[in-house]
Amino acid sequence: MAIRAEYIWVDGTVPTAQLRSKTKILPGPVKDLKQLPEWGFDGSSTNQAEGHASDCIIRPVFFCPDPIRGGDNILVITEVFGADGKPHSTNTRAALRAVAEKHAAQEPMFGMEQEYTLLAEDGRPLGFPEGGYPAAQGPYYCSVGAATAFGRDVVEAHMEACLQTGIKFAGINGEVMPGQWEYQIGVAGALEVGDHLHIARWLLARIGEDFGVSVSLDAKPMKGDWNGTGCHTNYSTKEMRAEGGIKAILAACEKFRPRAELHVKNYGYGIEERLTGKHETASYKDFSFGTGNRGASIRIPLAVEQQGKGYLEDRRPCANCDPYLVARLIIETTLG
Repeated sequence: MAIRAEYIWVDGTVPTAQLRSKTKILPGPVKDLKQLPEWGFDGSSTNQAEGHASDCIIRPVFFCPDPIRGGDNILVITEVFGADGKPHSTNTRAALRAVAEKHAAQEPMFGMEQEYTLLAEDGRPLGFPEGGYPAAQGPYYCSVGAATAFGRDVVEAHMEACLQTGIKFAGINGEVMPGQWEYQIGVAGALEVGDHLHIARWLLARIGEDFGVSVSLDAKPMKGDWNGTGCHTNYSTKEMRAEGGIKAILAACEKFRPRAELHVKNYGYGIEERLTGKHETASYKDFSFGTGNRGASIRIPLAVEQQGKGYLEDRRPCANCDPYLVARLIIETTLG
């Protein structure tokens, strides 16, 4: 029986990479990655090659059920390779794979909190009136009701689809700005969290098509006194999760300090507009950490301090960050 496999990859668009996909018809059902062949695409149309040598290769690395098409159809995350068989320069997953394998004994684990903004056809965030602004921030976070929660039908459809895939989808909530929402992925391994986040990102964009709604991962979708949009990243190692792990957590926080500028430069486009020291952020110019402090670069949850073990939260990554790059930098900084 023929199935449809949606091959998904990350393109080379600058400053913010986009997801691309196309459909391959294969004999099914697919039970193993070995059943999924490599494929190709025109890299000159995705900012990944020149027209005179445009062939790029996509190699399957993860697949799950396709909740849109149903049946035995699947969604496939792929890595991009050049004609020479080497990882493409845009293939940040390959670099993470090497780092994750090197530090596998420490069992680094991640959770990512993906914020996003739903936009109407004219580009306004849902809940923003034409030619004006809604009431000030305050009542929208985790809200319920037609006057404060906008786009819930899209959010619910997305959550249901993600649950059907079997990815590690952990929850949703309304965020601080109208039309702004969040979903969480994890707890998952370094490669796994990025694969699952990209499946969820693709599904959100695809479901948005059915509702006539676009999805923005812009770090500061509305200028002025409105919250930006982030991808807070939770992280722990085997040592951090063990008894007395708070010592390893504090040591890791100190390791972030001398590499703070490197992280900020690689945590997403528009980060300077979002990390201002206001709206629950630390300034991109500074580095800080503290217990329960949402105005710090790194937050140690209160429960973690009380239990003496657990995880830390890097609050700096933007909504449009590359999850593979974020995970690699965090592992290299804390374990390298």
